[in-house]
Amino acid sequence: MTEKVVFINRSSKVVKGGRRFNFSALVVTGDRRGKVGIGLGKAGEVADAIRKGGELSRANMVGVALKESTIPHEVYSHYGGAKVLLRPASPGTGVIAGKTVRAVLEAAGVKDILSKSLGAKNPANVVKATLNALLQLRLREDIYRSRGLAVKKAEPATPAATILIKA
Repeated sequence: MTEKVVFINRSSKVVKGGRRFNFSALVVTGDRRGKVGIGLGKAGEVADAIRKGGELSRANMVGVALKESTIPHEVYSHYGGAKVLLRPASPGTGVIAGKTVRAVLEAAGVKDILSKSLGAKNPANVVKATLNALLQLRLREDIYRSRGLAVKKAEPATPAATILIKA
């Protein structure tokens, strides 16, 4: 189980004796095998905020559909002003993403993906948009099963070298 602190925010309240600070921590947790969760913990101390965020993220873990080391298809999602585009990539590409999107994708176990974060840069909304995008993913087998169709197995392609040409 991996846990990553994506963003820590400090807010202050002015009182008679000075300023009172509160902290919020955005935490992403995942098992790197298709389960990921996010949590926003708030407390008077940074450590307590991180701990609360971690507990919330572990409690809110959801499964996402992955195809080997990438995603099954392209997906676009938005949350608030944040927009995220995720595209599958060939093996060896790596995670091409910004730090907030990368945290969610790596926690979920995605190793090869292309992404673009559009619109607002608010980390909380970008993380939620990324999670929404991952939840929209569906495998071909699941779609066929939901429609009551038989899953077609792809026939192996015959290499050009094995085809004999008769003269």
